[in-house]
Amino acid sequence: MARSRHPKKEIEEALQYAESLGWRVETASGGRAHVWGRMKCTPGGESGECKVSIYSTPKSAEDHAKRLKRLVDRCPCPEPESEDSA
Repeated sequence: MARSRHPKKEIEEALQYAESLGWRVETASGGRAHVWGRMKCTPGGESGECKVSIYSTPKSAEDHAKRLKRLVDRCPCPEPESEDSA
């Protein structure tokens, strides 16, 4: 099942960028009012160390989107090994 879209277009673009690089985006199910979901890196198909909360109504959508992209770009987790290199 496809995830729901984030209401802020800048953040939705950052989430799509993260997903294109193998990150998982999970929407929150109740509980915290300001947290829309979580984003996790997935090296080798398993949840890695990098996890970040995605806010539904950040003070600045542009700044939050830039922060999410920066976290994706700076992820220290190893890249998943491709099947071609075997």
